[in-house]
Amino acid sequence: MSTPFPFTAVVGQDDLRLALLLNAVSPAVGGVLVRGEKGTAKSTAVRALSALLPEVDVVPGCRFSCDPAAPDPGCPDGPHEPGPGAQRPARMVELPVGASEDRLVGALDIERALSEGVKAFEPGLLADAHRGILYVDEVNLLHDHLVDLLLDAAAMGASYVEREGVSVRHAARFLLVGTMNPEEGELRPQLLDRFGLTVEVAASREPEQRVEVVKRRLAYDADPAAFAARWAEEEAAVRQRIAAARALLPQVRLGDGALRQIAATCAAFEVDGMRADIVMARTATALAAWAGRTDVLAEDVRQAALLALPHRRRRNPFDAPGLDEDKLDQTLEEFSGESPDDDPDPDPDPDGGGGGGQPAPNAGPRGGDSGARPEEGDGGQPQPSGAQEQPAARASEPFRTKVLSVPGIGEGAAGRRSRARTEHGRTTGARRPQGALTKLHLAATVHAAAPHQRARGRSGPGLVIRRDDLRQAAREGREGNLVLFVVDASGSMAARQRMGAVKGAVLSLLLDAYQRRDKVGLVTFRGSGAEVALPPTSSVDAAAVRLESLPTGGRTPLAAGLLKAHEVLRVERLRDPARRALLVVVTDGRATGGPEPVALAGRAARLFAAEGVASVVVDCESGPVRLGLAGQLAGELGGTAVTLDELRADSIAGLVRDVQGNRRAA
Repeated sequence: MSTPFPFTAVVGQDDLRLALLLNAVSPAVGGVLVRGEKGTAKSTAVRALSALLPEVDVVPGCRFSCDPAAPDPGCPDGPHEPGPGAQRPARMVELPVGASEDRLVGALDIERALSEGVKAFEPGLLADAHRGILYVDEVNLLHDHLVDLLLDAAAMGASYVEREGVSVRHAARFLLVGTMNPEEGELRPQLLDRFGLTVEVAASREPEQRVEVVKRRLAYDADPAAFAARWAEEEAAVRQRIAAARALLPQVRLGDGALRQIAATCAAFEVDGMRADIVMARTATALAAWAGRTDVLAEDVRQAALLALPHRRRRNPFDAPGLDEDKLDQTLEEFSGESPDDDPDPDPDPDGGGGGGQPAPNAGPRGGDSGARPEEGDGGQPQPSGAQEQPAARASEPFRTKVLSVPGIGEGAAGRRSRARTEHGRTTGARRPQGALTKLHLAATVHAAAPHQRARGRSGPGLVIRRDDLRQAAREGREGNLVLFVVDASGSMAARQRMGAVKGAVLSLLLDAYQRRDKVGLVTFRGSGAEVALPPTSSVDAAAVRLESLPTGGRTPLAAGLLKAHEVLRVERLRDPARRALLVVVTDGRATGGPEPVALAGRAARLFAAEGVASVVVDCESGPVRLGLAGQLAGELGGTAVTLDELRADSIAGLVRDVQGNRRAA
């Protein structure tokens, strides 16, 4: 829309607005990641922020927004002489989830580079966002290689483009803002650490506040210009305050006392590396400037910790984000020292924006239990009729599993499990480009052009290259699959110690799926039927929560579980045809539910074999006498069977089996 929703008209979300404003005051803070459920004004607040940023001076005609007072000496459009410039509003550039690498960093005109020797470069979104805002909605769904490029540019303040021996570098300093819904999957901890601040947002549960949200939104939709005019005075005041805070920032003093508190806090929460300390220092300084002070106070350090540390404590993918505020207060008190930074009665922030030591409303669970699970209202599964339910068993400790993959070469979403034709990876050949040329195969292009040089009038050195000669590099990388777990929760599996081991194995496989960027789904069967405990999702956290509360008991309707899984895969194939599936059946192979349970289970298994679905059966049978039913099921599925012990990547049994298989193959 041409008229953005006013930033000051956003109801509530104090932490979100504060984090955005701190980055506007000091872009060196490093951006902000906004996590929360859908419909919580994440995108609205980010888009509204761009209207508050001061205008920027640029060199006229420079596509890279160079500052006329200090132009970039390496600007591709340069060199520029210092002098008067033109003013324009700060940009807010959006990076679509489906963007290509060329769209992000820019692209070289390969034809002109080869035929004319001209280094022609078309700037990408990183250049457009220079000295403005780069906004990535659903950043957790962005391909990993794009996230790496994005965060590298944000950290270095420059973008480097290397294509076929041609190198271009340009400045790229911007306020990076990412939003995400955790239900759709998490970012890797290494990438989480690259965002300066993080904020958890949720819709208000107060009826009056929700009413106000609806009123303002309806008023804005009815007449955006009139609604914006009503908030113009408040917008101007915040804009002036940002400018004043920017001017004051160089004068803010970060004393030794505040630095000791920052270092002690990061050490107390066992944060890896030093980035957290640096971000906290910059954030505390920005908080002081935003409050109009030149000294950093203990309250600034506390608020900086609440914004900069929660996401850095997430060591494992199933850890709940959050910060133990009691521990934080004890640490700050212990290291308060004799510093003048610790004013016992500081002036409060005039509008409450500076935090005043108030805890973040969504800072996470108290107590610092990194293994705590979020509450799930529907975590317990409905009790099938006729089942004798037993209490849910706790999962044993997860372990590193053997690599399971789908055979063949796919073309699905980027990931790390199975081979696939991708835009990134090792070069395996060349082909004629279909559409725009993205990755030139130089040798194949030269080979295609060489036989035609005499006909094209070339008698001396060099080549005449035409469009028909260009060849696209065919690359092979890795894709993420849909890993569908079918878990037997019947009475034959229900011994608590045994079910704990089974849950530990499934949790280990979920951890592997997280690391390989897969989607996961969970089907359980017991009693008289099967159910989809978790539809296919990118959130392995949700699968872990459902698994932990999984009840057990009753008969073993194996066929019902397989048929339910077959239906899930059929629907998912319609939604995402390119993503291949890996079926993981966790069972002892017994089938006791329904009429002719063994025959029906065999027919259901053969459906997967007929469709070529890759499958693995995790054999949970135990005891001195084993029937081998899981192995028979694997044969019906056309897949392989592994025992719980063999599932471990470092298991001796698995190693012996691999060696024997290699010898047979040789």
